[in-house]
Amino acid sequence: MRSLPGGRTRAGVGLGSILVVALAGSPCMAKVYLTQEGALKSAFPPPIHVERKTLFLSDAQAATVEREAGSKLTGRVFTYYVGSDETGIRGYAYFDSHLVRTLPETIMVLLAGDGTIRRVEILSFSEPEDYLPREAWLGQFAGKGLDTDLAVRRGIHNLSGASLTAQAVTDACRRILALHRLARASQ
Repeated sequence: MRSLPGGRTRAGVGLGSILVVALAGSPCMAKVYLTQEGALKSAFPPPIHVERKTLFLSDAQAATVEREAGSKLTGRVFTYYVGSDETGIRGYAYFDSHLVRTLPETIMVLLAGDGTIRRVEILSFSEPEDYLPREAWLGQFAGKGLDTDLAVRRGIHNLSGASLTAQAVTDACRRILALHRLARASQ
């Protein structure tokens, strides 16, 4: 092969050009399906009143949540939302942003008044859409609480070809349920 300036060969230039073209066509930003405001309006339509709450965890509380959830927390301060009307609390909404493989996703986990999962929604997803969980798969979280069945290949079916997504969403749900248990205990 003939050398080019800088010691590169024609083959190296060709591969570099292919890589640049391939990367230029890849999505670099998350696809946003629903904003946080839109998700809250969907979760708590009028006349439900939404109140923002903040949970500040001590190191001991964070260790308890991590142990119960089976995954690490990314911080010690968490915001959640309480929906209520004249009849009482209608539910709780938590948001979790985390990495799936190498790119982030943000989900909302809506909890019923009894602390079980009512529904899970994907707000944004940066991985390729092939790995995006469908509504039917997300539906299996409804009615689940924080127990040993809330795990992939136990009470949660795996996603064929997207097992990292399945694990990331399940881990997020476990973290949120553990945080919620602590939030309710400290009220």
